[in-house]
Amino acid sequence: MIDLYTWTTPNGRKVSIMLEELGIPYTLHEVNIGKGEQREPDFLKISPNAKIPAIVDQETGIHLMESGAIMQYLAEKTGKFLPNDAKKRWATIEWLNWQMSGVGPMLGQIHHFYFYNQGKSEYAEERYLNEGKRLYDVLNKRLADNDFVACDEYTIADMAIYPWIARYDRQGIDVADFENILRWYLNVTARPAVQKGYNIPASDQTIPMPE
Repeated sequence: MIDLYTWTTPNGRKVSIMLEELGIPYTLHEVNIGKGEQREPDFLKISPNAKIPAIVDQETGIHLMESGAIMQYLAEKTGKFLPNDAKKRWATIEWLNWQMSGVGPMLGQIHHFYFYNQGKSEYAEERYLNEGKRLYDVLNKRLADNDFVACDEYTIADMAIYPWIARYDRQGIDVADFENILRWYLNVTARPAVQKGYNIPASDQTIPMPE
């Protein structure tokens, strides 16, 4: 049994989507970051960095913070969504790290400066909007000859990137302008586990769909 500590953010949704894809039992613990619950002492014992998501594996006693580490752990534990073939495996890890080092931090800054605090820093808005578009272009080119991001199969790289692209409506970006991303986005969105995992914890944040 996995204890999942999470909230309604792209990083949190990566892990809830993966758990739904795996079909393994887990217990949800909501950590309302709007109320500062991520700084409570009991949660800090699991996630010293005071960030969601985090997990506790009741079978092994292992607890983990950092969504990328959690996804790799679950993939190795179950033998799913991280290919054994060396080329595919390292491509998956490569693109997972691309999300962790680029997509998450940079698109997160767009959310902060452009969506929530528009007009407070013209420089920051321009900087992060431009970087966001650059990252979308990188992903679009990658998907030109690939159905999925890392290789010819659906992996943790797709699960990690998807929830961030699913907030394109907060990023000043029209996903329909990126033909290959749009195809991939619609294919991933159609997966039942993605639809269920995206809404854990339950919220009014529906998956945006291009017109």
